Amino acid sequence: MEDAISMKCVTKEFKVLNRHEGLKGSLKDLFSRDYKTVTAVDNISINIKPGEIVGYLGPNGAGKSTTIKMMTGVLEPTRGEILVNGTVPYKNRIRNAENIGVVFGQRSQLWWSLPLIESFKLLKDIYMIPDADYKQMLDLYSSLADIETLLHKPVRQMSLGQRTLSDILAAFLHNPKIVFLDEPTIGLDVAMKAKIRELIKGLNQEKNTTVILTTHDMGDVDALCKRIVIIDHGSMIYDNDIEHLKHYFGSYRTLRLNLGESGWKEILVDESKTDVMTVISEYQKNGGIKDISVEDISTEEVIKKIYEQAASRSA
Repeated sequence: MEDAISMKCVTKEFKVLNRHEGLKGSLKDLFSRDYKTVTAVDNISINIKPGEIVGYLGPNGAGKSTTIKMMTGVLEPTRGEILVNGTVPYKNRIRNAENIGVVFGQRSQLWWSLPLIESFKLLKDIYMIPDADYKQMLDLYSSLADIETLLHKPVRQMSLGQRTLSDILAAFLHNPKIVFLDEPTIGLDVAMKAKIRELIKGLNQEKNTTVILTTHDMGDVDALCKRIVIIDHGSMIYDNDIEHLKHYFGSYRTLRLNLGESGWKEILVDESKTDVMTVISEYQKNGGIKDISVEDISTEEVIKKIYEQAASRSA
């Protein structure tokens, strides 16, 4: 089976002007050739199979957006090879665009003043979607989400959650092989987050669409991703499934103590070094513990530990 996405030793570098301070410095910068090279993505190789939902994670400035822009054909890599659906994206941008869907932050592809159904009709014409396929997608949308109340509502009158849901539907409308989702649930309430996660999961299962998800919400990762890729400072530091990740940090426990007036305290305990009962005893000496709970380490804590380890290695 051909990979949906194949990246081999991909590096992206940018030339950045070394700027000077003050008015004189600004004038000097106009004619300056004093540049430095910044490596945004550093020698990344990855293969993603059709139908996978992959969480592409990393702190701000890690190189996630640059990687996605190369996959979508917006940027050309400095070195290395990228194939998306068997196509070199930056050399065949139109062909690549026909086979991908994108939801980036608040950059909507919907027409602001028109009802949602009119945006869908325009996208149908742009992507030359056959009538039967278009109707099939609308029927699928109706079965996965309550869109009847949205279809005839102008986009400008929608809530943030409704617009996000509508943008995701628009991205899947032409039945692309790959959809890129950038922070799809940011700013949404718990109920809408759950609704959008179920929608993404349902569309993936029904259409076998490959989904590349960038997010800082570990709830999205837990709900949708079996595999995660983590990058930091442009370099890949993890590529495997979530269960392997949790097993790797299996000795960690999250200890929550209710210390009365001081409130709840949360402590991450590495049981390979310190027993949970030892920590509890130490706190008990200093005052009464009203309540205790011990939980396995969360995905969010695991990711945080990986970032910390990567930062300590690069320091």
